[in-house]
Amino acid sequence: MSVIKKLAILSAAFGLLASSAGGALAQKKYDSGATDTEIKIGNIMPYSGPASAYGVIGRTEAAYFKKINDAGGINGRKINFVSYDDAYSPPKTVEQARKLVESDEVLFIFNSLGTPPNTAIQKYMNSKKVPQLFVATGATKWNDPQNFPWTMGWQPSYQSETQIYAKYILKNYPNAKIAVLYQNDDYGKDYLKGLKDGLGPKASSMIVAEESYETSEPTIDSHMVKLKSTGADIFINITTPKFAAQAIKKNAEIGWKPLHFLNNVSASVGSVLKPAGFENAQDIVSAAYLKDASDKQWDNDPGMKEFYAFMAKDFPEGDKLDGGTVVGYGVAQTLVQVLKQCGDNLTRENVMKQAASLKDFRTEVLLPGIKINTGSNDFAPISSLQLMKFKGDKWELFGDVISADVGG
Repeated sequence: MSVIKKLAILSAAFGLLASSAGGALAQKKYDSGATDTEIKIGNIMPYSGPASAYGVIGRTEAAYFKKINDAGGINGRKINFVSYDDAYSPPKTVEQARKLVESDEVLFIFNSLGTPPNTAIQKYMNSKKVPQLFVATGATKWNDPQNFPWTMGWQPSYQSETQIYAKYILKNYPNAKIAVLYQNDDYGKDYLKGLKDGLGPKASSMIVAEESYETSEPTIDSHMVKLKSTGADIFINITTPKFAAQAIKKNAEIGWKPLHFLNNVSASVGSVLKPAGFENAQDIVSAAYLKDASDKQWDNDPGMKEFYAFMAKDFPEGDKLDGGTVVGYGVAQTLVQVLKQCGDNLTRENVMKQAASLKDFRTEVLLPGIKINTGSNDFAPISSLQLMKFKGDKWELFGDVISADVGG
């Protein structure tokens, strides 16, 4: 056999080996919910019930994923977004999560909303080893990769937010009397703990009233009257949108004018402050990590221009002034980044691995200076906020971006 022929045979053999090795390396890996053409994602939202104002987040995400699909999907796969209503009722959340995992066989559940609903399914999701990814709640407990490696938050934790308020109060109003209204569940208690931790030894003397309410109550008016009677000069308002608007209105009605801190989850101009009346909301203080679509300063911002274009073309029925649309857009963009990083390895394990490997990622609806970072021991993607005050018909940012260090 000639040398040339031998070389040709060897070359062909090496080529065969190389192609089979390459095939092994490029082998696609899937768990339930992923195929060559589809990524099936589950979602649970309160489209009805006491927290229905947040339903817009799910509708925004659905519109954003449709936009992604219309442009060809992610690595050639279309997103099949299956979203169910739980009416903010934990037993219903459990039912919907089981349906998504066991009947619909989704790859993971994404951005399910609310602290009590997510608490109700956290052990189930982790026992099934199905990602409970970027949950739509700021409870500090979602950052606990050791005990719950399949659950991750997205927004800044509630405790970080009230710790930042506490720092501001101690610096500027060290002798204040503080009255707190909070929702009587994990969400409300988490915020309250952050406030007390932030105030430290002064918490017991500065907090003169703690009033809790149930989501089943039609109105919180009686709680507001009671809090006014304490003579407090600072009011910490830890409520969801419906009750936040009621509290702002009632304050005006009874003539109570404390320095009013409103938790970020109810800082929406469209769904809270406008219904409560702008004249009643002046000088309320809150904290933000996302750009406010009603703020003219972002009109020529490239990232916000993309958001406005999305709202006009892909979600025209949505209200860009509703903070929920900005949240839905930002978290959906973050998920798209994670799925891009997954490539052809669409296993549940790799989804969590990529979600825990975000480095200085920015969705352009984040405020300048705020970035998303995660790691195997850091399941808190966003941990910075900036204080803001309501003036006229919009929020005005003030001070520096503040990072909170709140562990899991």
